[in-house]
Amino acid sequence: MSDRLIDRFGRAITYLRISLTDRCNLRCWYCAPAEGLKPLARGALLSFEEIAEVTKTAAALGVRKIRLTGGEPLLRRGIETLTRMLASIPGIAELAMTTNGVLLADHAQSLADAGLQRVNISLDTTDPEHYRELTGGGDIRRVLAGIKAAQAARLSPIKINCVVSESSCESDARDVASFARRNGLEVRFIRRMNLAAGAFSVVEGGSGGDCKRCNRLRLSSDGIVRPCLFSDLGFSVRELGAARALEQAAREKPEAGKPCARDGLAQRAGGIRGIGG
Repeated sequence: MSDRLIDRFGRAITYLRISLTDRCNLRCWYCAPAEGLKPLARGALLSFEEIAEVTKTAAALGVRKIRLTGGEPLLRRGIETLTRMLASIPGIAELAMTTNGVLLADHAQSLADAGLQRVNISLDTTDPEHYRELTGGGDIRRVLAGIKAAQAARLSPIKINCVVSESSCESDARDVASFARRNGLEVRFIRRMNLAAGAFSVVEGGSGGDCKRCNRLRLSSDGIVRPCLFSDLGFSVRELGAARALEQAAREKPEAGKPCARDGLAQRAGGIRGIGG
């Protein structure tokens, strides 16, 4: 086992995004298909011990940044326990989370105490009624309370992820930018993607979507390591072992995001939500 993950194009892999669940408590317009998704059986999810073992292996291979994602990661029971386990792993310099913020007010301080360093919070509009429409019934007041709790817990810098149809000039995006400025938050605009076609744009205000600098792999909630958000290739940590799965995913990382299915290797991903990080 080498001490670094290097892909075929010379990019060092130092960032692992870990999906904790494929479930979510919102149904956002760009994320949840109209026909719904059949959730994974709970027994299919990686245990905390399995996630920690993969993270230890990744750290030994040069990964320095971990981001917890979903679905909605705060739906995973006992998440503070997992956070504490990951924060104690030597070599992990940054431990972050992407959340929709709905449950964050109840967890922000305990997560910070467990070792979480910062959060990205999804917010596509500041209008309560429009937020309800975009998210399939969500209550923006709970997200705003989550943002305040994250500030109080010093989970900073707090970054707002705002999905746009075309650009940050849209009215909702301008309102989100104004809200972020007033509250000392950073904002990143993520253009809606077409996963099937491999269509995406570089994140405005972030590094996501910049393929030449991409340094990340993705671990699904059921243990599949994927080379790229757009990749249909997956390598099971349960079948191959963590080191081999990570190394094979790094070797198969494409030069740029595009669909790249291969017969016999395509497997389901758990809760991949966006390219931002």
